[in-house]
Amino acid sequence: MKMIFAIVKDDDVENIINALTAHQYRFTRVASTGGLFKKGNTTLLSGLEDTQVSDFIALLKSNTLADANGHKGATIFVMPVDRYEQV
Repeated sequence: MKMIFAIVKDDDVENIINALTAHQYRFTRVASTGGLFKKGNTTLLSGLEDTQVSDFIALLKSNTLADANGHKGATIFVMPVDRYEQV
């Protein structure tokens, strides 16, 4: 199992959320701020099976728009999960 932390630009978050929801991924949305210009971001947290990680990241990539310089604005961390419980 993996935990995904995806920090995305606020400009992209609605497209990403719509795509993830359409593919029935569950996630938690957290407002965040950071970066050089302290612009608004959204951090998405999702626990996934190892086999789902590539598809999840592909959805993030395909729903993130490039800025004027051609840079996309998502930062993705994938971490192993030793234990998961839902109570």
